[in-house]
Amino acid sequence: MDVLVTALTIFLLAVFVGFEVITKVPPTLHTPLMSGSNAISGITVVGALLATGMQQSKLATVLGVLALIFATINVVGGFLVTHRMLAMFQRKN
Repeated sequence: MDVLVTALTIFLLAVFVGFEVITKVPPTLHTPLMSGSNAISGITVVGALLATGMQQSKLATVLGVLALIFATINVVGGFLVTHRMLAMFQRKN
């Protein structure tokens, strides 16, 4: 029970700190930060694959699959936004 309380406390603190950090970023920096977060999401994809592949419990497998789905969506969305941003800076003929 102590491990669950500790993990839940760390999770809630991470959510709070993440929210506070993201809301303080000016809008002009969101796209470059999204490009940089693709690397972090790539690490999340690898971790999700490991969690899913180990199959230690049903819960770990389900959470691994969910993490894999959400991280993949984040990576693809980040690349699409980055591609769109770079297209804005190309010369028009």
